[in-house]
Amino acid sequence: MECGVAGAYPAPPARASHPALSPTERSPARAGLHVNFCDKGEVKERREKFLTAKYGSHQMALIRKRLAVEMWLYDELQKLYECPGAGSGPGAEAEVEVDVDELLDMDSDEQRRARLNSILIDAKKPQKDVNKFINDLLEKAKTL
Repeated sequence: MECGVAGAYPAPPARASHPALSPTERSPARAGLHVNFCDKGEVKERREKFLTAKYGSHQMALIRKRLAVEMWLYDELQKLYECPGAGSGPGAEAEVEVDVDELLDMDSDEQRRARLNSILIDAKKPQKDVNKFINDLLEKAKTL
């Protein structure tokens, strides 16, 4: 059995257009419908989106206080390990991490002091300076 198209189908009947509307004019419901295509070479620059949060004045004061303590801690650790700054040579920066939250979670100052002494065992400054740093850090941690 053979299948094929025997003849052309008749064209659909033409719509009767409204005499008041030309083909370029459309009804108000369809006036806003249109499609914009971009050329392949044309790439629009995408805008980066950032999520920001608003904090209350009390919360911002706590954040600033915590940041001030952590920046002080960073500077003092650089002094204890005699690191003039990052990038001054290979191996110049000591890898020391003091977690303030870990210290705050401990029950007593004796535990905190013992933990800090174990962390700062390789400090290049004398033990007197290390002890002064530990005392200052414990005082600052109490304000957080």
